[in-house]
Amino acid sequence: MGEDAKKIRWYNLALMAFVSVWGFGNVVNNFATQGLTVVVSWVLIIALYFVPYALMVGELGSTFKDGKGGVRTWIKQTMGPTLAYFAGWTYWVVHVPYLAQKPQSVLIALGWAVKQDGTLIKGMNTLVAQGLTLAVFLVFLWIASRGVTSLKKIGTIAGTSVFVMSMLYILLMVAAPAIRGIEPATTNITIKSMMPQFNFAYFTTLSM
Repeated sequence: MGEDAKKIRWYNLALMAFVSVWGFGNVVNNFATQGLTVVVSWVLIIALYFVPYALMVGELGSTFKDGKGGVRTWIKQTMGPTLAYFAGWTYWVVHVPYLAQKPQSVLIALGWAVKQDGTLIKGMNTLVAQGLTLAVFLVFLWIASRGVTSLKKIGTIAGTSVFVMSMLYILLMVAAPAIRGIEPATTNITIKSMMPQFNFAYFTTLSM
């Protein structure tokens, strides 16, 4: 196997980043629960999180380009091994519940694909659902153990699919009224309708 086969190309990384950052389900869910006020949240998150995060990762990645430990390497080189250990540990531990719920999301999506009503998981026995979730998790674990080649293929397929669906979502949203011959409901798009109330309840939604 050549050296190129062991490397993730920029477009593979870009597609994987698009899936992670865009979060197609989050966009739909947040708009459904918060309405137009979610626009302010998107702007705040882009300005306060995604842009600084991208700049920091780019800067640290280019500075410590020979390091192979990611966050741990960056912290070790700048702050010492003790903080590097805690940084690596916390980065790992926060992903435990995150990764544990991902197989369940796969089952929910498959349920919608099969029955189109989201009742497949709801009507399933708890032990059966847990067993299927574990099986999906083990399949993904096996794929990850195959190395960079498998990750590149899965990342490219997933990234391309989400990108295409996102573009279709935007295009069909605009074209649907003309295709169906219906009059769309007029949304009251004003500064007042988009401005949220900056209280505790609002700030708890930012994590979504």
